[in-house]
Amino acid sequence: MTKGSINVSVENIFPLIKKFLYSDHEIFLRELISNATDATLKLKHLTSIGESKVEYGTPVIEVKIDKEAKKLHIIDQGLGMTSEEVQKYINEVAFSGAEEFLNKYEDAAKDAGIIGHFGLGFYSAFMVADKVEIITKSHTDATAAHWTCDGSPEFTLEEANKTERGTEIILHISEGEEEFLEDSRIRELLTKYNKFMPIPIKFGTKEINDPEHEPQTITDEDGKETTEPHRKITVDDIINNPNPAWTKQPSDLEEEDYKNFYRELYPMQFEEPLFNIHLNVDYPFNLTGILYFPKMTNDLNIQKDRIQLYQNQVFVTDNVEGIVPEFLTMLRGVIDSPDIPLNVSRSYLQADGNVKKISSYITRKVADKLKSLFNNNREDFEKKWDDIKIVIEYGMLSEEKFFEKADDFALYPTVDGKFYTFEELTNAIKAKQTDKDDKMVILYAANKDEQHSYIQAAKEKDYEVLLLDSPIVSHLMQKLETTKENISFARVDADHIDNLIKKEDTTISKLSDEEKTKLDELLKEVVPSEKFMVQLEAMDSSASPFMITQPEFMRRMKEMQQTGGGMFGMGHMPEMYNLVVNTNHDLVGEILNTKTKKKQERLINQSLDLARLSQGLLKGEELTNFIKRSYDMIK
Repeated sequence: MTKGSINVSVENIFPLIKKFLYSDHEIFLRELISNATDATLKLKHLTSIGESKVEYGTPVIEVKIDKEAKKLHIIDQGLGMTSEEVQKYINEVAFSGAEEFLNKYEDAAKDAGIIGHFGLGFYSAFMVADKVEIITKSHTDATAAHWTCDGSPEFTLEEANKTERGTEIILHISEGEEEFLEDSRIRELLTKYNKFMPIPIKFGTKEINDPEHEPQTITDEDGKETTEPHRKITVDDIINNPNPAWTKQPSDLEEEDYKNFYRELYPMQFEEPLFNIHLNVDYPFNLTGILYFPKMTNDLNIQKDRIQLYQNQVFVTDNVEGIVPEFLTMLRGVIDSPDIPLNVSRSYLQADGNVKKISSYITRKVADKLKSLFNNNREDFEKKWDDIKIVIEYGMLSEEKFFEKADDFALYPTVDGKFYTFEELTNAIKAKQTDKDDKMVILYAANKDEQHSYIQAAKEKDYEVLLLDSPIVSHLMQKLETTKENISFARVDADHIDNLIKKEDTTISKLSDEEKTKLDELLKEVVPSEKFMVQLEAMDSSASPFMITQPEFMRRMKEMQQTGGGMFGMGHMPEMYNLVVNTNHDLVGEILNTKTKKKQERLINQSLDLARLSQGLLKGEELTNFIKRSYDMIK
């Protein structure tokens, strides 16, 4: 038996491992299973090239709990280690960087797992165990070895009587860490971190119906038929799927395979995904994965962090910020890249060149997929637009490359249910919706019902009106106005229609300047100035007598402020509206010519109420008062 001291000059490395290296002790199981997987895959490679003469077979990794003895076993059938290799890899290499770690990373260790940088993965076992044993037999003819360490720099190394190749790690679970002796807890961790590991992982056994036994139907003496129960057999409980969909070639998968994998990832998600994007690249970095577009809503607080990041099928995190562009964090699925270390800090990710390339690649791949879906089946793409538009609009705002590509598939729906690309839209409206200053005005509504009368006024002039109702559309319009030439967006209730798209010809007012002054004074006496700015306009006599509008700039800035961005303070300003009065309407003439002040006020209030009602501004007490005044008129 050999006794020795682990090659580390700083003796307090073990307390540091326990205290700093990981915020969650549970990560130890991921590290040990990953090591076992590596050892198994290395043996597979050596046997495939003839450097190992053993039979590879169909190895499994087994996890066993001995609750009574307070031990947890992780057993693999990989390439194992000789006594010399234990001395090299466990006692020396693992701690070659320990001094550097202590000097450089002690402060940072609370935020970032540093183990992977120094080969310390095995030593994460000491976060939950006060003694660790390794019993290992090399795939060569070397004698098996037994290593024991109690969490101090001292260890023992002796021969073992293990005859089968591979490694068994035995953790003597520390007091206070007994949760890791519970079946349910270990199963939870294996499912969380190792669900898709490439080597089968056995955890206990389970009973299943015997596939070779077909239950027979038995008829008794009275002619009553009964079916005998299924015969049960006990089999290994393999808790992982070693060959998940993302590891396969897209050509080998059907649409149903993608849907089944989605259900495997999200067993509690009952809605089917809209479509998927299979990622597969090996240069200039390695990356595979499948992203799914779920049904979206206009809610910007939609649940994120549903994309799972793996490294060689080992779960790393579901917080992919910095790896996946932010606008795509609303998607779901899996990304797997060996070029992303298992244990990294957020700042490391943001600065890493490979990670930036991965983010750009994913953006381009998603844009290409959307373009392909649009080109191949536009009708289906249009049907799904409401469910995916929030992601696309967010991407157009946040990623310049995506914005450029989105011209090919971003849609602009109309209130009548038509869909235009931006180029199609400008071609359709250019002739009629270009104002006297040669600027194309794109009209839109946010709510078909609330803005119905304004939409109708625009349609009477044969103008096209878009329906843009996402919470970030104000930001998107601002972006389009600054990047596209000679266009502006105007909501249909921002002004009366002739002011929204001003042409050369102007309508002459029926009222003289003196009458307009008198009308203006009269209106200002009755109309509440804290809510409305009076605006007299000469319009077509068939247009509404009173119309309430909200200036495009003010309203848009408020909306942008509420969803982030825009001018400071706009979101907290009171709602202000313009009251546009049509000086050519007969009712306005009647108000002006009515002899009694009381009747003038009544006509003004009734017209104002109707205008507010048409825009959905009458609510609560104001609506009640309007109804009461209407009944008084009937009496």
